[in-house]
Amino acid sequence: MTRITCACMSPQEQRLHDKIAGKEDKFRKTHSRVFKLLERFDGQKPRIDIERALYFTQSMKQTEGQPLVLRWAKALKHIAENMTVYVQEDQLILGRAGCDGRYGILYPELDGDFLDIAVRDLPTRKQSPATITPEDAKIVIEEIAPFWKGKTYHEALNAALPPEVHKLTYDDPQGLTSRFIVNETSSFRSSIQWVHDYEKILKRGFNGIRQEALDKLATLDPLSPVDSCEKKPFLEAVVIVCEAIVLWAKRHAVVAREAAAKEADPARKQELLLMADMAEHVPGNPARNFYEAVQSQWFTQMFSRIEQKTGTTISNGRMDQYFYPFYIKDIEAGVLTEDKAMELLECMWVGMAEFIDMYISPTGGAFNEGYAHWEAVTVGGQTPDGRDATNELTHLILKSKREFPLHYPDLAARIHSRSPEAYLWDVAETIKDGSGFPKLINDEEIVPLYVSKGATFEEALDYAVSGCTEARMPNRDTYTSGGAYINFAAAVEMVLRNGRMKKFGDEQLGMETGDPRNFATWDEFWNAYVQQHLLFLRTAFVQQYLINNIRARHFAQPMGSAMHDLCMKHCMDLHQTHIPEGINLGYFEFMGLGTVVDSLSAIKKLVFEDKKLTMDEILSAIDNDFEGCEDVHAMLRSAPCYGNNDEYADAIGRELDRISVEYGGKYSKELGIHNDLRYVPFTSHVPFGKVVSATPNGRKGFTPLSDGSSASHGADVNGPTAILLSNYNTKNMSKRDRAARMLNIKFTPKSLEGEQGTEKLVSFIRTFCDLKLWHVQFNVINRDTLIAAKKDPQKYRNLIVRIAGYSAYFVDLSPDLQNDLIARTEHEAIA
Repeated sequence: MTRITCACMSPQEQRLHDKIAGKEDKFRKTHSRVFKLLERFDGQKPRIDIERALYFTQSMKQTEGQPLVLRWAKALKHIAENMTVYVQEDQLILGRAGCDGRYGILYPELDGDFLDIAVRDLPTRKQSPATITPEDAKIVIEEIAPFWKGKTYHEALNAALPPEVHKLTYDDPQGLTSRFIVNETSSFRSSIQWVHDYEKILKRGFNGIRQEALDKLATLDPLSPVDSCEKKPFLEAVVIVCEAIVLWAKRHAVVAREAAAKEADPARKQELLLMADMAEHVPGNPARNFYEAVQSQWFTQMFSRIEQKTGTTISNGRMDQYFYPFYIKDIEAGVLTEDKAMELLECMWVGMAEFIDMYISPTGGAFNEGYAHWEAVTVGGQTPDGRDATNELTHLILKSKREFPLHYPDLAARIHSRSPEAYLWDVAETIKDGSGFPKLINDEEIVPLYVSKGATFEEALDYAVSGCTEARMPNRDTYTSGGAYINFAAAVEMVLRNGRMKKFGDEQLGMETGDPRNFATWDEFWNAYVQQHLLFLRTAFVQQYLINNIRARHFAQPMGSAMHDLCMKHCMDLHQTHIPEGINLGYFEFMGLGTVVDSLSAIKKLVFEDKKLTMDEILSAIDNDFEGCEDVHAMLRSAPCYGNNDEYADAIGRELDRISVEYGGKYSKELGIHNDLRYVPFTSHVPFGKVVSATPNGRKGFTPLSDGSSASHGADVNGPTAILLSNYNTKNMSKRDRAARMLNIKFTPKSLEGEQGTEKLVSFIRTFCDLKLWHVQFNVINRDTLIAAKKDPQKYRNLIVRIAGYSAYFVDLSPDLQNDLIARTEHEAIA
C-alpha cells in the first residue's frame, strides 16, 4: 500500500491519510446528510442525459422561420413541460438538468455537426469521458444530430475563415481539430462565463419580470417595424420563458408531494411537503426566507444551464451579499441556525457536483481536463458604496469549504486594501486546508480597470467573479463571445524554422522571416519574432471580427436576457452584437508567457550578447530535443528567467505585453469591443505544448508550455514573492487594454505550518493586493502525495488539487496534466 510519508501534511492530506488507515472523517457527524448525498455518486463516470437535447431539437424543428429568440423560448417551454423531474433521497433542494447521479447534458445547437461521432467516442476518450446508453446514442445519431447538420454556428464559422486564417486555426477542412496555434474558442459554448442578477429574482420573481414584459408589449407602437419585428418577439420570448421556469418548478412541487404521500418517516415527509410548498412559490414570486432564497437561486441556476452552454458553467455571483438579508433576518428571528444554513448551501454544492459541464468536441475536452468547472461563488470585496462587504455569511461559506471535502463550488475571495484581518486570516486558513480554495481576485486591479472602460464606481465595485479568473458586472456587461487562444511559443518556433513548425513539416504557416543563422544582431531576431507575433494577433482579430458577425444568427438567451436590465430596457437578446449602454469586454489569450520570455532571453543573452552559443548550436540542440547536447541545454537553462524579479527577463515580458495591449487598443475599436490581453490558459497549455517542438529555454519538445502568468517549471528559483514581482514588472500599468492574469503558486504544508505560517500567508496576500495583480491561487500539498496518488489512484480517489482557476480530483486528470502539476515549483518558504 502506498502511504503519505511527509512530516507535515495539509488538513486535506491528513484526512486522506486517516481514511487510508480506516478512520472516519471528523466532519462526517456534523455534515451527515451531505456526506450521504456525496457518497452516492462520488467517483462515478458521468452519464449523458439526452432529454434536453431531444426536446430542444423537437421544438426547433417545429418553429423554423420564426425569430430565433422566440424559437429558443418555445424550446425551453417544451423542455420544461416534458423533461423528467426528480426528488432525491435526503436532498433538501429541488431541481436537476438531467438524470440521477453524476450527469452531463448535450447542446446539439453547438455540437450537432459532429455529435454523432462524439457520442461513440465519449466513453473511451482520455479527457473527461462519459457513458451513454446504446438506446440514447441511437436517438442522438438518428433523431437529434441529423437535424443540426449544416445549421450549426461552428460550421458557419469554419466556412467563413479565410484560408490564411483557417490554416492557423484548424487542422482539417471541417474544422473539427484545432491546430493549437491561434485557436478560436467561441464554438465550444453559446456564451463565455456569465453572472446573472440573482438578487432580482429573489426580490421580484419571474412573475414580476413576466409582468414587466407584458406591460412593455402593451405600449409597443403597432405601426413601427422595429417594434413589430424586433421588440415584440423578444418580449413574447421573455413572457414564455418566465412561464416555462415557473411551470418547471411547479412540476417539482407535484413530484415532491407524491413522494411525501409515500414517505413513512414523519421528519422526511415534512421536509418533502415544505419543499413542495417552496416550489409552488419560487422562483415565480419573491423569496420570503433564506431557504426559499436558496431554492429560488438554484432553480434559476439550473434552468440557465438548460437554456444554453455557458462556458465554464453559470457563476453564482456574490452569494454572501444577495443571500445575507435573508440569512440575518432568519437568524435574528430564531428560525434559522448557522448549521442549518450551511446544510442548505451544501445541498446546493452537491447538486453542482452532480452536473458535469461536458465539452463534447475533442478540442474543448483537451482545453478543460478533469471535468473542469467554474461555477464561482464570490465572497468578500466591497459594497457598491465602497465599504468592506464581509459578513457572517462570508465566513460561513469559507468554513464550509474547510469542512466538506468537495471541489464544488469554485470559491473566489475578493481582496482589497482594507480587507479586515479576520477575513484574510479565515481566507489563509482555508487555503492552508489544501484543496485549492479560495482563489483570490484583487479589487485594486479590477475596479479601476472597469471604471476606465466605462463603468461607474458603483457598478465596478459590485463585480462578481465569473469563470476561471474573470469578472462580470451584472446588468452592464453585454459581451458573450469567446476569444482566441494564441500560442506565442509557436511564434518562437516559426522564427527558428522560417515560418514553419516541426510538427507540421514543410507547410508554411507563419511569415518567412529568413534563416536565423544569418541574423547578425538581437534586433534582427527580435524584429523577426515581432512579425510572427503580429501575424498571430491579426489572425485572432480576424477570427473575432467574423465571430461577432456570425454568432447572433445562431444563439439566443431569453431567460438570461430577461434578467438583464439593459436587455429589457432595449428589448434585445443578450447575444446581439451591440446592446446600447452595455460594456463589451472580450479578450485574447497569451499562451506560454514564461516559455516565450525565457526562450527570447536565452537567445539574446547567450547568442548576441555573451556569444557563448551560436544560433547553429541552438538549432542543432533543438532539432535533437537536447539529446547529446546536455552542455547546450544546461547553458540555456542558466539564462535569466521570468519569475525571479530579474529585470533582464522581465523587460522582455513587458515589451511582449506592450505590443499585445497596444494592438488590442488600436484594433478593438474595429470589433466594437474591448478585446483585451489575458493570460488564462485553463489546462490548454498542455495540448498547446504538444504542437511545439523543443524551445530555447531548454523545454523538451511537445511538453506543456508555462501556464498563465506563472513561471516555467523550475525556472522560479528566488521564491514566491519574486514571482509576484515579475508579474508586476511585466505589466504595462499605463495601458487599459488588459484583463486577467492567472497565477499558480505551490507551497509545501511545512512552509505554512502553524499560526506563524498563517501570518506569513496573510502578509503574502497583502503584497499581492498592493502590487495590484489580478489573480493568484495556491496548491498547498506535498510532492510525495501527488506521486503516491499517481501510483495508487484508488487510495487517493478524493485528493483535490488546484488546476487552472478550478479544483479537480487529481485522479481525473490525464497523466500529462498530473505530471505538469507535480513539476510545478514547490516553495518551502514564503520569504
